[in-house]
Amino acid sequence: MNERRKLTEDELRKGLDELVGWDLLDGKLHKQYKFGSFAEAMGWMTMVAIYADKIDHHPEWSNVYNRVTVDLITHDLYAVSALDLLLARQMEFLHRGR
Repeated sequence: MNERRKLTEDELRKGLDELVGWDLLDGKLHKQYKFGSFAEAMGWMTMVAIYADKIDHHPEWSNVYNRVTVDLITHDLYAVSALDLLLARQMEFLHRGR
């Protein structure tokens, strides 16, 4: 599958069904994570950043103390692609593993 292809409505709906707590907001996959501390939030962001660099797909995100707000979109398509789902799944994996 071409990962930089806009997802169909069915693919997007199925992907969101698999991602607990994720929504579609302003055409982007969106979630806010909460951690026990600022250090935990930053540690998680660092692990995600390493993975994002490996797949050459980077999130829009912000951090305030123990919260990280994430928006995912494939900028060259201005649409959600399989890369966004891949990164969201990895974020979930890393969040569960902490």
